[in-house]
Amino acid sequence: MHFDDAKNEMLQILRRTESRDLAKLIDWLKHSGDIDDFLVDNQRAILHSIAEDLRSCLPVDAVFPSETLAIQKTQKNPNPTVHVDAFLYDEDTVDSLCEEGKMSRNYCVSCGSHRTAPLEFISHSFSIPELQFLFYHVLPDLTGKLVVDVGSRLGTVLYGGFLYSAAAQLVGVEINEEFVKLQTMTVEKYGFSDRVQVIHANICSQAALVQNSDVLIMNNVFEYFIEPKDQVRAWQFISQNFRKKGALLVTVPSIQESLMSLQETSAASTIGYWLQEVSLNYSAYLQGDADPDSIKQIHLYMVL
Repeated sequence: MHFDDAKNEMLQILRRTESRDLAKLIDWLKHSGDIDDFLVDNQRAILHSIAEDLRSCLPVDAVFPSETLAIQKTQKNPNPTVHVDAFLYDEDTVDSLCEEGKMSRNYCVSCGSHRTAPLEFISHSFSIPELQFLFYHVLPDLTGKLVVDVGSRLGTVLYGGFLYSAAAQLVGVEINEEFVKLQTMTVEKYGFSDRVQVIHANICSQAALVQNSDVLIMNNVFEYFIEPKDQVRAWQFISQNFRKKGALLVTVPSIQESLMSLQETSAASTIGYWLQEVSLNYSAYLQGDADPDSIKQIHLYMVL
């Protein structure tokens, strides 16, 4: 069947579909795994290309030597932990690196024995399936909106937002100059600069930007990179400046978990009047390579 014939037949099917089921059918066409084999996800291909570019510029753990605090905190973790960036390394890539001896999923619990246990993996970036979930199922239509990624690091939210949403502007605020250079290089190479901007700064110096943002995204942004007292100060800054009614805040993990780890129970209690958590459908269609546990770490809040 040629294109024109297939298009006309598809339109006939849509016209014959009962109105109450039309939206369901269109949603199925857009998101169902049943037709994945017939679709070419050009956006996903671009993100894979970006990941390949960035892997060549970074150490395997995607942590620069200058990030001494992140390195120290990982070493102090009671369970052996490694940084494995979920955007750079999907399961297939991790398997390949393990086969090459460049990475391991396990550690020896008793040197010289065969007793092993799984390593804990920590990622500071969304994976590609998580980006799709974020922009397709967590956030509403972003046409005309300003999206700000706090601690944009590799820039994955910026690239995903450019490819998977109609946001008017996507701004990354990153304190590490090395990551700012990587993001700037990527934005220029892939032609994202008309809607994407990267700012080299501490988020606490960007009051006007935070006040004007429609969506604020914070993915594991503070714990491994600044001291607890500075984390408290950053949360206080966010709570004082992110006040636009109806604006949306995305966090990983939940705000409650982040603040409880700082023993900031008083700050956690303020969420009741500042923000309201929005229930998410974690069972919404996911790519087959999505990690359900990681997806469930994504939380959405609305400014009251």
